[in-house]
Amino acid sequence: MTEGLPTDVAEVLEAILSTDDPVHLALCRQIPHLSVRARCTCGCGTAYFELETNAVLPAPTGAGTAVAAEAQLFTEVGECPGEILVFTQGGYLSWLEVCSWSDDIEVTLPAARRWLRTEA
Repeated sequence: MTEGLPTDVAEVLEAILSTDDPVHLALCRQIPHLSVRARCTCGCGTAYFELETNAVLPAPTGAGTAVAAEAQLFTEVGECPGEILVFTQGGYLSWLEVCSWSDDIEVTLPAARRWLRTEA
């Protein structure tokens, strides 16, 4: 777990980036150098990052903004109310977005953590 990052954000990042993909591995090396700069005020859990870019190399995602990872969220009964997106800018982790597609099911970072754990 990462000390500088709130547990909810760190766990979701680690769950989404836990593959053998070279981009994901490079982004995982950035996690210990991340902190949350701001969070969305609506309560969804979207987090915007600060990163010590001099401490790590950029991931090979390109110079612009890119979606480096995504995960659709499935409830215990198989509904898909939203997704989690991990954005990079210039190869560096930039923000974690919690997206809701449902008016009936509240999609928040704590809910995403739970649903990502039940998928594993």
